[in-house]
Amino acid sequence: MSTQIIDLQGWLDSPAGAYLLAWEQAQLDEAVADLFGYHALQLGIPELQGLRANRMPHRWFALHETPEHSGKQVAVVDFYADFTALPFPANSIDLLVLPHTLEFSTDPHATLREVERVLVPEGKVVICGLNPASLWGLRQRRSRWYQRFGWGAVFLPQWGDLIGYWRLRDWLRLLSFEVDVGRFGCYRPAVDSVKWLRRWSWLDRVGARWWPIFGATYFVVATKRVRGMRLLGSQWRSVAQRNPATVPVVQQSQFAAVKNGEKDSV
Repeated sequence: MSTQIIDLQGWLDSPAGAYLLAWEQAQLDEAVADLFGYHALQLGIPELQGLRANRMPHRWFALHETPEHSGKQVAVVDFYADFTALPFPANSIDLLVLPHTLEFSTDPHATLREVERVLVPEGKVVICGLNPASLWGLRQRRSRWYQRFGWGAVFLPQWGDLIGYWRLRDWLRLLSFEVDVGRFGCYRPAVDSVKWLRRWSWLDRVGARWWPIFGATYFVVATKRVRGMRLLGSQWRSVAQRNPATVPVVQQSQFAAVKNGEKDSV
């Protein structure tokens, strides 16, 4: 496991990794900026600051391993936890950010079920993942096939199992999530140099228009739905203000006069 994390950090420092992080960071900043609540949590990948644009009062970052096991020091980590058994009660987190968390999880199904457990009704989950149906995914599969013969190197070093976009949507649907946002990005080929990445920059514009589902990475925002539950908004207050109940009020002086009149009559 330590080799995976060290290799991941090195790859994210490469030109291709920086290109990927820049696109995903922009998507995260835009998605979480207007999400409100009290508690937000990011699981994994400290190179992506998924909560920096969010304004919730309590924001945490968690890693699956301690620095001694991962081989690096992380200054922003708040705690370490098993992502399949988070230390939070049910229905307690308003926002969860999973940047490639499922791909590195030993049990992505259990991780996603745990996300559903701790999220409040109408809570949000934000997921970044690599698209196996892309040029990057194709190169990764080809490289692994070459490695069986003892030569070549993978493009995404020690990356976990890639989870397809439509496969993820099926998992979310089974857990009663509703997908609000789903988009793809990073259409440039799987190259390792800054020079060639810049030469292919026009593909980001063309790919988003003509073959959007073949981007190297995808971005998903989903809402936890609970059947039979309806959240009240500010509308009930306006209804109460439009139809106030009229209650007669007796002035203190009038009440005293009535009492004196009753005494006189007696």
